[in-house]
Parts: sequence; C-alpha cells; structure tokens
Amino acid sequence: MDGMTRAEVDKAESTDFALGKGPLRPRDAATLILLDTSDSGARVLMGRRHRRHAFMPGKFVFPGGRTDPADSRVAAASELHADEIAKLSGSLRPVSMARARAIAMSAIRETYEEAGLLIGTTGAFATRAPGWQGFVEHGVQPSLDRLRLVARAITPPGRVRRFDTRFLAAWRSDVAVALPEGGPTDELEELVWLPIAEAKEADIPSITRTVLGELEKRLETDPGLRPGGAVPFYRMRHNRFQREVL
Repeated sequence: MDGMTRAEVDKAESTDFALGKGPLRPRDAATLILLDTSDSGARVLMGRRHRRHAFMPGKFVFPGGRTDPADSRVAAASELHADEIAKLSGSLRPVSMARARAIAMSAIRETYEEAGLLIGTTGAFATRAPGWQGFVEHGVQPSLDRLRLVARAITPPGRVRRFDTRFLAAWRSDVAVALPEGGPTDELEELVWLPIAEAKEADIPSITRTVLGELEKRLETDPGLRPGGAVPFYRMRHNRFQREVL
C-alpha cells in the first residue's frame, strides 16, 4: 500500500470500511497478533468479524479494539520492555508512558474478550476493573514483557471509524489459560490459526495483509522478535498512503 493515492486506497479498501462524513480524529486502538511457531513456519490467530459491523464487516482480523485509558491502571505481573515503551511513546503525536501502557494492556484485554485467551502468568490477581474479571476468576496475572510492537497504521480519512492502531505481537506460549467456550463478547464469529502465507490470501483488510507481509519479513531475520525492532508506520500524508519506520 506504500505510495498509493487516497483514491487508490479508497478503491482497495472499498469492501473493508464504510465511508463516512468528515475527517474524524483517529482513536487509539490496539490489536494482538498471536504467533504459533510450534510447527514449521509461523501461524497467526485470526477471527471473522460479524457482517453487521460498520467497520470491516465479515473480514478476518486479529483480536483487538479501541484502547481504554483505564487499562493503564490495571496491575501486571511484568511491564513492557523499555525499548518497546520507546517505540510506543515516540514519533508522531508522542504519547505518555501511561497511554503507551494502556495501549498494550488493551491488546491483552481484547484478546481475552474476543478469543478467550488470557495472556500472563498464573497466580492470584485482584482488580475491580470490569474488563478484567476473567483474569481474576481464572487466576491469571496479565504480563506485558513479551509484547512486541510490530506495526502501526492510521485509518485514512473518510471512514465511519478511524483508528490509530498499534499492532502488537505475542506468542501462543504466553497464553496462561485458554477458555474452551471462547471470550465473553460476540465480536468474532470464528477463530482459526493460519500460516502467514495462507492468512494473506484470506478475506482480510488490505492493511492487515500489508502488516502480515511486514511481519513475515521481520521473522525471517528476527525470529524471536527482539525488543526495539524497526516498526513500519502507515498513514496518509500529502494525499498518499506512506510507509515510515519508527
């Protein structure tokens, strides 16, 4: 998508987003790419969104959603690596450490709510935050130290929803509890583990396909996803969708 004009992006994403009025300000969002490398190659967890949604209806996506600032106040068994905080906090529209932490915590919470997967370590956990009661009930302390920022993208203008999305990655081995009935929300109709090459051919948004391609390249040279790795950042500038590196 790098270098495409706004008209070209609008055409490419015509089945991904409903168009809206006005240049809506993008909201912080977080999504989590869970990786499974137990077999040859890497697989990613994806789920299909309900067709009733205005944002990416019927598309396969990663678990995620809008950031809740209150998530920054929820305790964790481990914190983000300093290099990852720097990546989340810097560049365009710098954010505070609390906001960066909220973004990362929101990715973990959304993965529980949509996929029923609790990322962290087993142990007593207490909080009154409503979105985290599953962690309390199942005795899981959320952990942030293994999360890696792998991409960032801002939804182009002219959509009914606009997000400044941070794509974070974690490993399937980081899941402390997997609920057999899935998560408590109905955001995703089905969940599947797909090889990256196969995932890129699925019915996914254009930006998701782009991010998967970026992740595939990074894994070739950095299979362990070292902290502080280069992060591709996609946004519309001067009527072109441009790729920068954070």
